[in-house]
Amino acid sequence: QVQLVESGGGLVQAGGSLRLSCAASGSRFSINAMGWYRQAPGKQRELVAAIASGGSTNYRDSVKGRFTISRDNAKNMVYLQMNSLKPEDTAVYYCNARFYSGTYWTNDYWGQGTQVTVSS
Repeated sequence: QVQLVESGGGLVQAGGSLRLSCAASGSRFSINAMGWYRQAPGKQRELVAAIASGGSTNYRDSVKGRFTISRDNAKNMVYLQMNSLKPEDTAVYYCNARFYSGTYWTNDYWGQGTQVTVSS
């Protein structure tokens, strides 16, 4: 059974940095797409950043230049380095993964979420 476990959230002042980590386990398939989403109170969950198995990345506009997503395929880990944090970055951050069997992509898997709070 696939499990995604996040860590690294917390409380930080505006302008500060945090690094989120996500450990993936339990998949039979090695090729995957992984990403970070966030959900603020009263808002829909939104994609923050994503990274493919080959390393290509994409970011939502509001975090470009401040956040960096990376991965360690050998350790099945994905990271989100968040710099120059702003109060509007406050949300629960979720790790997401989909796996490719060779013929189809699986459904989305989600971590339990980690709270990021940025004070002004």
